[in-house]
Amino acid sequence: MIAIVPLRAAVGVAALCVACATSEVRAEDASPWQRDAHSAVRLLAGSRSGTVLLGGVAIQLQPGWKTYWRTPGDSGVPPRFDFSKSDNVEAVTVLWPAPMKFDDGAGGTALGYKHQVVLPLRIVAKNADKPVTLRAHINYAVCDKICIPVEADAELAFASVASTEDGNLSDALNAVPKPANVGDPNPLTIRDVKREGKNVLVDVTAPEAREVNLFAEGPTPDWALPVPKLVEQGPPGVKRFAFELDGLPPGASPEGAALKLTLVGGDRAYEFNVSLN
Repeated sequence: MIAIVPLRAAVGVAALCVACATSEVRAEDASPWQRDAHSAVRLLAGSRSGTVLLGGVAIQLQPGWKTYWRTPGDSGVPPRFDFSKSDNVEAVTVLWPAPMKFDDGAGGTALGYKHQVVLPLRIVAKNADKPVTLRAHINYAVCDKICIPVEADAELAFASVASTEDGNLSDALNAVPKPANVGDPNPLTIRDVKREGKNVLVDVTAPEAREVNLFAEGPTPDWALPVPKLVEQGPPGVKRFAFELDGLPPGASPEGAALKLTLVGGDRAYEFNVSLN
């Protein structure tokens, strides 16, 4: 028997098939969401071109829930990633968009992300002419009034010449703080860093930004420096931040220590590497 399909129905079926095909193409540029009760995580693949590839880890959070930056602040657990089971991958570098501050629920300040975030990945292939498959074991924490650890495994092949995720990855990359030097003539910049005993004072110029935040990290992850606070009576024309040299690992000296300072104001963010005198 030959079934006769009305033209309108045939057009509808064809459109549905096109939509399905488009969905399948899009699915190749992102792994399936791995969901838990309060969040979801997946991998994103950028366009395949050359040895260095751009990917991403996308995290979605339910309203009221948060996850952490690479330095969590006064409390919290930073995300951890294991890419060692990937195919044809020499190295993976996780890049971190500028974080926000929020109350950690215990009287302190935590640093991280709400709603959603994409952490860009800079991936170096061993061989540019061979297939690349990224496999990630991901550990992170989601927090509301309590914190819950999450583990997920994701896998994604980099195959698209023009990925549908390129725009999302570009936006995420633009949110990563740009490298800068003390005294650079940017609209948002650090003018001076000085040490007074156990205190570090950081003078910032930010004429265009209403809200400015500064975050401090030590030379190794076992340094747990406090979140710098804005000094109410700072010098004219600058915003002065101060923090104590607390949270140093046993035996560590602040003399000549290499600190990383992240300055965030409005839609601008910069990262400064400084040495304490």
